Amino acid sequence: VMGEPVSEMCDHLIKAVNVMMDAESSQIYRLEALKFCEEFKEKCPFCVPCGLQLADKAQTAVVRHFGLQILEHVIKFRWNNMPQQEKVQLKNCAMGLLSSGTYPILEEESHIKDVLARIIVEMIKREWPQHWPDMLKEMEALTSIGEAQTELVMMILLRLAEDVITFQTLPAQRRRDIQQTLTQNMESIFSFLLTILQLHVDEYRKLAKAHCRVGVAALNTLAGYIDWVALAHLTNDNCRLLEMLCLLLSETELQLEAAECLLIAISRKGKLDDRKPLMVLFDDVAMHYILSAAQSADGRHYIFLKRLCQVLCSLGSQLCFLVGSGVEVDVPANLSKYTEAFLAFTTHPSQFLRSSTQITWGTLFRHEILSKDPVIIQMMIKYFRATMTNLVKTGFPSRNDSPSCEYSRHDFDSDEDFNSFFNSFRAQQGEAVRNACRVVPLEGFQIAAEWLQYQISTPIDIGTTGSGKGGEGLCSILSPSAVQWDAMTFFTESVVGQIFKNVEVEKLPVDQGIELLQAVLNYNTQDPLILSCVLTNLSSLFPFVTHRPHFLPQVLYKAPRTRAVKNVRRHACSSIIKMSRDYPWFILPCFDILYNQVKKLFSNEALLTQMEKCALIEALVLISNQFKDYTKQKAFLEELMATVAARWTSDEMRVLLEPALFLAFVGADQLMAEGTDHTTGINRSRLSFCVYTILGVVKRARWPADLEEAKAGGFVTGYTPSGAPIYRNPCTPQVLALLPNLLALIRTHNNLFLPENMCRLSETFSRAYEVIEVERKVVLGLTQPVLDIYDSPVYKTHLERMQGFFCTLYDNCYHILGNAGLSLHQDFYTIEGLAEQIVGSALISLDNVPDHRLRPMLHILLSYWPIRDEDEACEENQVTQEMLEEQLVRLVTREVLDLLSKSRLWDKGQEWDVGATNVTELSLPLQDIYMTLLTISFTSLSWKDTSNCHRTASMVCWTLLRQVVGGNLLPEAVTWFYASVLKGLQMHGQHEVCNSALTQLALIIYDNLRPRYMELRSVMTQIPSINLEALDQYDQRLLEPSSAQKVGEKKRKDQFKKLIAGTVGKDLGQQFKKEVHIRNLPSLFKKPKLEKRDIVEPSETGSLAALFSPTQEDI
Repeated sequence: VMGEPVSEMCDHLIKAVNVMMDAESSQIYRLEALKFCEEFKEKCPFCVPCGLQLADKAQTAVVRHFGLQILEHVIKFRWNNMPQQEKVQLKNCAMGLLSSGTYPILEEESHIKDVLARIIVEMIKREWPQHWPDMLKEMEALTSIGEAQTELVMMILLRLAEDVITFQTLPAQRRRDIQQTLTQNMESIFSFLLTILQLHVDEYRKLAKAHCRVGVAALNTLAGYIDWVALAHLTNDNCRLLEMLCLLLSETELQLEAAECLLIAISRKGKLDDRKPLMVLFDDVAMHYILSAAQSADGRHYIFLKRLCQVLCSLGSQLCFLVGSGVEVDVPANLSKYTEAFLAFTTHPSQFLRSSTQITWGTLFRHEILSKDPVIIQMMIKYFRATMTNLVKTGFPSRNDSPSCEYSRHDFDSDEDFNSFFNSFRAQQGEAVRNACRVVPLEGFQIAAEWLQYQISTPIDIGTTGSGKGGEGLCSILSPSAVQWDAMTFFTESVVGQIFKNVEVEKLPVDQGIELLQAVLNYNTQDPLILSCVLTNLSSLFPFVTHRPHFLPQVLYKAPRTRAVKNVRRHACSSIIKMSRDYPWFILPCFDILYNQVKKLFSNEALLTQMEKCALIEALVLISNQFKDYTKQKAFLEELMATVAARWTSDEMRVLLEPALFLAFVGADQLMAEGTDHTTGINRSRLSFCVYTILGVVKRARWPADLEEAKAGGFVTGYTPSGAPIYRNPCTPQVLALLPNLLALIRTHNNLFLPENMCRLSETFSRAYEVIEVERKVVLGLTQPVLDIYDSPVYKTHLERMQGFFCTLYDNCYHILGNAGLSLHQDFYTIEGLAEQIVGSALISLDNVPDHRLRPMLHILLSYWPIRDEDEACEENQVTQEMLEEQLVRLVTREVLDLLSKSRLWDKGQEWDVGATNVTELSLPLQDIYMTLLTISFTSLSWKDTSNCHRTASMVCWTLLRQVVGGNLLPEAVTWFYASVLKGLQMHGQHEVCNSALTQLALIIYDNLRPRYMELRSVMTQIPSINLEALDQYDQRLLEPSSAQKVGEKKRKDQFKKLIAGTVGKDLGQQFKKEVHIRNLPSLFKKPKLEKRDIVEPSETGSLAALFSPTQEDI
C-alpha cells in the first residue's frame, strides 16, 4: 500500500536534490527545493523507506548521500519515539548497507562512506552496550566480507572514539557507559586493529592498492585511540605497535599516518613508570628506521618530514623527562645517532623545520644530567655553527634568493607572516644559545669572536640594485651584508652576556674581548644599518672595558658622536643610556670628560636632535646618582637644567596659558604648503626639549639605595612614625619650580579640544589631533610592512610632524606627573592645593578629549572619572574608522576598569568578603563618585568584551558593592545590580570563564542581599524555565539555615547554577540549532546505596556509645 506514495515521494526528492546541486539552478528554485527537502525530513511519516530507496546503489552519488542523510536525521531526532520493532528493522537495514550497499573500496565516494559510518555511530551512541551487546562482534564479522567493509568498520570505530572521548557530544551517563565498555574491551579492540593493519600491510606490499586504503583507515583509527587508552596497550607484546609504526615509516603511502600515530604515542603524558617503555625507540632498530625515513624523504613528502621532526622533538622531551627523574632510565647509547638526526632537521633548508627543533635543543642544553653528557656538549658546538646560518634572515616567500624560499611558500601566506615567525624563531635560538653558553661559554665566545672579526674584514655587499637603497650605495634591510651583520650581532649579544655570568673573573678572555672592542671602535662605515649593528656590538662588549678602564674615553667618544640617520642616532642614544644605567659607578671617574663633551655638543643648538640631547642629559643624571652627595648633585642638576628652567619660566612661555596663543606659537593655525619651511618649528622643538628634559631628570634622579650611604650623603630628612626613612630628591627644587607651567600646558592641551578652539586649526592642520598612523596600526592589530622598512623619516609631511608633536608632548606631560610622585615623594604630595591643581588641569574638559588621548592619562595617573557611553562613535562611512573608534572605546574601558581594580578605595585583601567599611560615612561628593563607579562596573558586564567582563565580575563588582550592602540601598538599585549580572550571563554565559565568574558574582549578591530584599525573588521568577519549587527550597535554606538540612558548598553552587541556567545566552552559531536528545539507558554498574545513619545510634550489635559505657560485665 505504501509503495506508491514512497515511490512518488522519492521521485520528487530526486528532482529536488538535483535542483539544489545543479550549478545552473536559480536561487529561488534552489531555496524551494531546500525547503521541500527539509520539510520532508521534519514531517513525512515514511522517511525510512524513502531514505533506503534513495540510498540504493543504483542512484547517483548525490541522491544516495541525501538518502543516507535522511536515515541519519531519523536516528538523531526521531529515535526516542520509534517503536522497538522499527529500531531493529532500521538497524538491520543499516548493517545491510554496510555489507552490500557500497561499491568497491577504490570506487566508492568518500562522503558516502562518511555518512554511512555516522549512521552506525549514531545508533551505537543510543543503544550500545545495553541493547546491542554484540556490536563489536558484528563489526569484526563485517571485516571478513572485504576491504570496503573493513575500511567502513575502521571509520565507525574512529568516529565513535572522537564523539565519545574527543568531542564528548553526548550526555554524561551515556558517555560514561560507552567509555567504560570501550576500556573493558580495549585489549581485544587493539589486538583486532593491529591484526587488520598487519594483514592489509602485507597484502599492500604485494602491490594491492585497495589494501593500502584499509591500512590508511586502520592507522587513522589507531590515532583516535592512542591518545587516551591506557599506556600499557601501546607497549604490550614487546611494544609491537611502536615497532610496526617504525617499520611503516619506510612505506611511502602509509608513512604520514604512521608518523601521526607515533607522534601521538610518544607525546603521551602519564606516570613516568608507564612512559619508560617508550625509550625502546632509542634502540638500534627503531632509530635505524627513523633515520632512514628522514634521509629518504624529499621535498615531495614535506608534510611527512614535519611529522617526523615532531616525532624526534617529542622523543627528546620524553628523554628529558625520564632521565634523572627517579625512574631508572639511563642516557641511551644511541644518543649520538639521535642528536645527529635531530641536527639534520636544524640544518634543513626549511625555516619552519629549523624552528621546530629549537625548544627541544633548549631543553636538552639546560637538562641537569644530559647537558653534562659529552655527546650533548659536542652537539652544542655544532649547534652554534648551525645557528650562524639559521640566524640569517633569508627565505622570504616572495623572493628566490635562498633554498628556504620554496619551503616558505608552503608555510607562510605573506612576507609579513614570515617576518613575524622569524622574529619568534630568532628569540628561541637566542634562548638555546644562552642555555648552551652556561655549559660551554668560552667555546661560544670563540665562535662569536671569529664571526665578528670576519664581518669586520668583509667588504659590504649591498646585493642587487633592487635590494639596495636606490642609487646611494647603502644597504637595505635585506641586503646580504645587512642580514649577515644583523645575525652576527644577535649571536654575539646572546653569547657575551653569558660569559660574565658563567666564567670566573680570572678565566675571562679579557684580552680577546678588548681586541674585539678595539676592532669595533676602529671600524668605519657610513651605512646606517651596519652602523646600528656596530653600536649593539659596542654595548655587548662594553663590560670588558670594566677590566681595562683606560679604554673608556674612546667608547664614550664613539657613542654620542655617531652621526647618521635618525634610527642610528636613536640607537646611539639608547646605548649611552644603557651604559650609564648598568655601569654608572664605572663611568663616574670619566664624568667630567663626558660632561665637557656634552657641553660642547650642546653649544650649537642645531648639532643634535632633541632626542639626542635628552639621552645625554639622562645619561649624565644617571651617573650623577653615584655622587652620593645631595648638595653636589643638587648643584649639578641646577647647572644642567639652567637653560631649560630659564626658558620654561620666561615671559615667552605665557603662551602656555591660552589655547589661541599656544596654537599660534606652535604654528597650528597657519596654512602651510608642502616643501616650505615651517618657521614655528623651532618653537615646537624648544618646547619639546623643555618637557623632555624635565621628564629625563624627574625619571632618573634618585637617592642612594643603601640607607647608610643616603644618610651620609644628606638625602635623609627624617623618619616616619613607623621608622621608615624620609628621603629627599636632589631634583625637587628645580622640578617644583617648573610644575605650574607644566600643569598650565596640560590644561591648555585639554582645552584645545573645545569646539571654539578646534575651529582655530588651519586647513593644513585640521587633522592634527587624530590618531597617528603607528598608533592606529597598533590599536587595530595591523602589522607593519616588512620589505620597505628602511630609514624613512618618522614624520614626513607638515601634518604628520604636527601630529607627532602633539601626541608626544601630551604623553610626556603625563609621564612627568606620573613620575613626580615616585621621584619626589612627600615633596610632591604636600604641594598646597595639589588636588585642585590636578583637577583643574589634567581632568578639565574631558567630555571633549578624544578616547585615544585619554589612554596615556589612564596608564599613568591613578585618577577616577566617569567614561562616556560605549555607543558613542564617530559616524564615518569608512569601516576601518568605525573599527578604530570601537576598539579605542574598548581599550579605554578596559583601562578604566584596570584602574578601578588597582585602586585603594577598598581593601583588596577582603575580596569576596562582606562587612567592609560603610560607604554611607563618606562625604556626599565621594558617595556620588562611588555610585558612578558601581554603575560603570555593573553596566560593563554586558558590554561586548569578554576579557573586560571576566575581570570586572571577578575583581571589581562585589569588591565595590559589598561596602554598601550594610547601608540603606533602594530595592530598585539592588534589583538593577542583580539584573545587570544576569544580563552579563545572557551576553557572555556561553564562555566558560565568564560564566564561572558571573555565576559566582550572582550567587554572592543573592546570598547576601536576598534575606533583606524580597524583590530579588521576583527577578529570579522572570528567568526562563526556572524551577520554582527548587527556588523555594533554595530560599528556605538561605532564610532559615538552622532548620534546613545542611548542604555542601559545591552542591549549593550547583543548585544555584541550575536555577539561573535559563539566563545563559547562546552564541549565534548555536541559536538556531535543532537539539539532539539522547536518552540514558539502564545503568551498567549500579552501586548499592549505603544507608546513612548516625554512628552513635543503637543497632543490633550495640551503639558506639555503648562500647564506651562501663557495664557490670566489664567491671
